[in-house]
Amino acid sequence: MEQATLPRATGARALPPGSKAPAFLQGFRYLRDPLGFISRYRQRYGDIFTVRFPFFGQIVYVASPELVKEVFTGSPDVFHAGEANATVLEPALGPNSVLTLDDEPHLRARKLLLPPFHGERVHRYGELIAEVTRRNMETWPVGEPFALHPHTQRITLTVILRAVFGITDEARIDHATRLINEFSDRVTTITRMPFLRHGLGRHLAPWRRFVRAREGLDAFIYEEIALRRKEPGSEDRDDVLSLLQQARHDDGSPMSDTELRDELVTVVGAGHETTATGLAWALERLLRTPRALERLRESAGAGDATYLDATVRETLRVRPVVIDVARKLTRPATVGGYELPAGTFVLPAIAAVHFRDDLYPEPQEFRPERFLDGKTDNYAWIPFGGGVRRCIGAAFAEYEMRIILREIVARAQLRAPDPAPEKVATRHITLAPAKGTRVVLEQPLAQAVEPASASA
Repeated sequence: MEQATLPRATGARALPPGSKAPAFLQGFRYLRDPLGFISRYRQRYGDIFTVRFPFFGQIVYVASPELVKEVFTGSPDVFHAGEANATVLEPALGPNSVLTLDDEPHLRARKLLLPPFHGERVHRYGELIAEVTRRNMETWPVGEPFALHPHTQRITLTVILRAVFGITDEARIDHATRLINEFSDRVTTITRMPFLRHGLGRHLAPWRRFVRAREGLDAFIYEEIALRRKEPGSEDRDDVLSLLQQARHDDGSPMSDTELRDELVTVVGAGHETTATGLAWALERLLRTPRALERLRESAGAGDATYLDATVRETLRVRPVVIDVARKLTRPATVGGYELPAGTFVLPAIAAVHFRDDLYPEPQEFRPERFLDGKTDNYAWIPFGGGVRRCIGAAFAEYEMRIILREIVARAQLRAPDPAPEKVATRHITLAPAKGTRVVLEQPLAQAVEPASASA
């Protein structure tokens, strides 16, 4: 990210307060404890503060519902989310991704992508999600510790490949999984080392490996697009790729192969890794909060999804998968009383808002009961961002988490081999359990639930 310049002395105040520690030290502190770092800064400097990171320069964080609302409801042509995201994500997602576009192009892309991920279409995937979960659970070892996170990743990725790409052949799913995993690992490297994306960095081995992985995944995606375009009756299929091929821009033109590629990679990245990580955190928290786990098991067994929904929401509060969302100012704007210059990156701090004790008493505690009344402040619970840039797949992600979590809780007697909470580790742009949610399956799985009850 570019370093924002300080405003001239024209009566406007300087950038918000923040630590004077060197950027590399602040970056190190962030990587060591991202949730604690951002919360401590809010407590020390207030609801709007400045952080300096290597490569990214000065960043302004906002950490109250009121200031988050200012940013989310600010003019989209001033608060550019796509431009901010592109700084990190464009090499992986491409220039046509709904996450890297702004203004009218973003609205056009969002209009095309929204229908497959909302309403009744989401619920049509319920039995598929349950089936994929059951099949994966049959591979879990009994009586020995294993990491659950790779299994939730495999479940959500298989759901994506079947529901979004429409792939049913197991060999092809395995091939796609290998390509996507390789690509994801390479993306982690270039997001952690931004200098690789510029100048001499593009001649170094990590960047070349990333490009090879991207080319391999792209070849697979373009092949799927070509096969679907030639397939008789593809207009009658309900997978997302087929629906997007039938979608039309306002001028009547279809999405190009490049547009389809960028959106499909976006769906894989945003809809697979984040949901898998949220599920891993849900089990990590539940296994260390026995009363919550028992209540969830009882309520889910009785067919009551209220506590299940609250568990998902509390998980995403106390362990947000993404710690913040970014906007880049295209011209000067006032935020929280500060006149910020054009080029400033303004980030609603998801974790800091979620850990405010005036909003969530004893915020470190895992208490799904907080959400049993069904009410959620639009600007106090923001795991999916907000405003016109709120995550398109939010409804699908929550629905998928509910079904998978219900299947696991109903069939598996799990325990944590280590009672200590797992630390937070950065993976790609997400915050994941450092040990992958280590668990022990204490006895063989219970009989699968009836398919009719799979739609949480």
